[in-house]
Amino acid sequence: MLEIVILIIFVALVFDFLNGFHDSANSIATIVSTRVLSPGVAVVWAAFFNFIAAFAFDVHVARTIGSGLVHVEAVDIYVMGAGLVGAIFWNLLTWYFGLPVSSSHALVGGFGGAAVFKVGFGSLIFAGWLKIVMFIFIAPVLGFILGLLNMWITTWVVKNKKPRKVDKTFRKLQLISAAFYSFGHGTNDAQKTMGIIVGVLLAANYIDHFYVPFWVIISCHAAIALGTLFGGWRIVKTMGMKITELKPMGGFCAEFAGATTLLGTALFGIPVSTTHTITGAIVGVGSLKRLSAVRWGVAGRIVWAWILTIPLSALTGGITYYVLQLLFDV
Repeated sequence: MLEIVILIIFVALVFDFLNGFHDSANSIATIVSTRVLSPGVAVVWAAFFNFIAAFAFDVHVARTIGSGLVHVEAVDIYVMGAGLVGAIFWNLLTWYFGLPVSSSHALVGGFGGAAVFKVGFGSLIFAGWLKIVMFIFIAPVLGFILGLLNMWITTWVVKNKKPRKVDKTFRKLQLISAAFYSFGHGTNDAQKTMGIIVGVLLAANYIDHFYVPFWVIISCHAAIALGTLFGGWRIVKTMGMKITELKPMGGFCAEFAGATTLLGTALFGIPVSTTHTITGAIVGVGSLKRLSAVRWGVAGRIVWAWILTIPLSALTGGITYYVLQLLFDV
């Protein structure tokens, strides 16, 4: 049993690494596309703030993932392991095609699919799933509105300033907004893997109630920071260059909008998609100039990937659980 638990925790940290790798685009796309930082320096900047988020917030999101989506009696280490495999498969597939989808939704989809395959739909806590499904739509809308408002207010503030001076100022400010966004990303996304690892420890009876040990917090933040450090350049190009063209002022407004949304939802334990949030913010910033400034064909392809993430990762998680049943006679 111990060997299997260690293996699943390792797989969970691999997922966390891939989450950082996949979502590094969210943290650095705007600051790279505006040429404030080179890709190499940007990922180091983002990775650092992903990591230090470990020391700032409570673990409300981890509790939602670990105990608020599936009834405890339906969870065992094989359900957790199958869910992780489903999420990793979807992350790698969408990374290959350069699609900025939600690692969070891939994780909960794989986890839920494995639980449904084991017990049925009665295994799901529908109140928890309702919150996640609602924020598939709410998170990008919040990002869009805040990005639009930030850009509108900022444009009004600098309307009489010289363009060169504005550009120079926001090149400096974007370092702060990128750090703020990466901090929010680490706060929200690392906790999702924490919830899975604690669920494994509970299912294997290594702990007797839900709490997140400090070693789990540090391990998850280190893994996601390391993944961010390696960066997913395919997705950076989609996020920062294909949706709309950004200048430092627009990058600042988008990052600040995304970070505000992420930190706000983390305080309430809502596991939102960092990808959905920053994409909505980028579209909101681009829309202020004119609707045609946004490449809606690219945005539409991204939205379809969002819609398919939970059901397809759930299917993969269910199939993986079926295979584990055959192999281990679960």
